[in-house]
Amino acid sequence: MARRSPVSAVRTPAAPVPAPSRPAGSATREPAVSARGRVPVPVSVSVSVGNGSHRPARTPGRRPLGNVTRGTTNPNRLRRMDRWIAAEHAAVLRRTADPVAVDLGYGAAPWTPLELLGRLRTVRPDAQVVGIEIDPARVAAALPYARPGLDFLHGGFELPLPGGPGRAPVLIRAANVLRQYDEDEVAAVWQRLCARLAPDGLLVEGTCDEIGRRHVWVALGPEGPRTVTFAARLGSLDTPSDLAERLPKALIHRNVPGEPVHAFLRDFDRAWAAAAPLSALGARQRWRAAVAHLATDWPLAGDPRRHRQGEVTVRWAALAPRGGGVA
Repeated sequence: MARRSPVSAVRTPAAPVPAPSRPAGSATREPAVSARGRVPVPVSVSVSVGNGSHRPARTPGRRPLGNVTRGTTNPNRLRRMDRWIAAEHAAVLRRTADPVAVDLGYGAAPWTPLELLGRLRTVRPDAQVVGIEIDPARVAAALPYARPGLDFLHGGFELPLPGGPGRAPVLIRAANVLRQYDEDEVAAVWQRLCARLAPDGLLVEGTCDEIGRRHVWVALGPEGPRTVTFAARLGSLDTPSDLAERLPKALIHRNVPGEPVHAFLRDFDRAWAAAAPLSALGARQRWRAAVAHLATDWPLAGDPRRHRQGEVTVRWAALAPRGGGVA
């Protein structure tokens, strides 16, 4: 099998979901796709820029950096990540001069960019979101939902943005994008995306299940990875290590004895078991007690009030794979 480019990816959910109903008269067309899943010939797509005008999605003749995959998505699938971003990145969103965010690889339907815009605007009313997809048909399907502050562009990891290549987003969200690629491809993708961030920008890259009950993500700044967040609907967990199946690509193959992430999940399960008497008060109280026990041995980060939401955030340095492999 031919090896993929180190910077080749789009979101890869588990099963196709039809796009939402489109206004009458809208249409899509299938992209020209090669046997390797790439788009060999650029397809011209007109993109709304939020003021009623349209322009080409990208410069003809340039191939986006990425591969076309299934692009399945679901409403509210990324709610846990979105709410964490709106809380933890709020100060930066409020003070930035250009509050533009990217939803990279949003999939076959525009639900996640629409939802991200709504959640960011609870913090910054003039926030803007750009949904970027490598499949021209998905961009065309999303265009009827464009509005002031919400654009849809054809592209990949090169991150085309309205306003030109010099524009730097304050946020890049890449959910369910890297999961199917090789572990040794992750560092190059992270480096490319981090290089595009505003000086105080944030890249959030991770994986969740099909309906967003379990989610693990890495938060990165321009300098590289900072933290790892584990988030769950607590009623869906038997043990915290159930989240292992949603580890991002940089960590999922390192959940083996001798690796820090394996030790963390082992200790989390032990703390969860020790907190079992609190189950009578609800899963939230048990989770909070287990997290408090973890804090004696692991460098937790972020606002402790987020623990009530079924979240815990750990410093990247404590979970980073042994022997390197990623930044």
